[in-house]
Amino acid sequence: MTNPYLDVSEPVSQALQEGRAVVALESTIITHGMPYPRNVETALAVEGAIAERGAIPATTAVTDGKLRVGLTTDEIDSLGQSGDGAIKTSRRDLAAVLARRAVGGTTVAATMMISAMAGIEVFATGGIGGVHRGAGTSFDVSADLQELARTNVVVVCAGPKSILDLGLTLQYLETYGVPVIGFGTDMMPAFYSRESNFGVDYRIDDAAGVAEVMAVRRRLGIQGGMVVANPVPAEHGLEKAIIDDAIDTAVAESEAKGITGKESTPFLLGRVVELTAGASLEANVHLVLNNARVAADIAVAALA
Repeated sequence: MTNPYLDVSEPVSQALQEGRAVVALESTIITHGMPYPRNVETALAVEGAIAERGAIPATTAVTDGKLRVGLTTDEIDSLGQSGDGAIKTSRRDLAAVLARRAVGGTTVAATMMISAMAGIEVFATGGIGGVHRGAGTSFDVSADLQELARTNVVVVCAGPKSILDLGLTLQYLETYGVPVIGFGTDMMPAFYSRESNFGVDYRIDDAAGVAEVMAVRRRLGIQGGMVVANPVPAEHGLEKAIIDDAIDTAVAESEAKGITGKESTPFLLGRVVELTAGASLEANVHLVLNNARVAADIAVAALA
């Protein structure tokens, strides 16, 4: 039965029907991750990078009571200008945002859900959510992790966002059987930085290798997603000590202000941009582009 809320654009629908590669993209990076017009410029560049690698980009969002899969340039620009008018939309929010016919920027969790509904297996983002620092008392754990445990979508990212507790995030993924693949690396990348104190489950150096693991999981009937951790390009990565200092400062400020829940990530990322004089924003742009290229290569290889 066709989902009455799912609205797949003609280019994406045609590509899926013809068995061509499609890569899903989230939209909180547009609505909450970057300032206008850099957010729109980045979103369009990411779509272009995917197209250049032979895949079809499918940016997701919630608008006009529909789960949108594939947006026009004008729609992306409108989303980029929505500001506080857009709701950061995860699994728990989808029904309410649809019912209210509100504008929603889709998180990793929501984008995975929508991708699975549309039949898209590969999704590119910047970084996944995870276990927040201090979660032992706040119980602040991103819905992204549970979605990875239940939804059959491969997520190409630069690791968990650096503002999180990487160790606990990896422990959570292990508990729920989500494999973490290091794309050309044995070390878990930490979003802005190529370095962390943690390893990955398996290292795979090419898209064909990832596609083979996807195929075997499918044949085995294994449910759930897979994380492909792709380091930020070396020329755009930040030194671990510098970014750690900025994050520690931002976290202390958020605690002092009482900022919690889904408001914490936009605050922390924005404050880190300020504390690094914009260097973290530049790293963010380039890591997303890099993830998009790798995701497109995997999506193409999965159909070979």
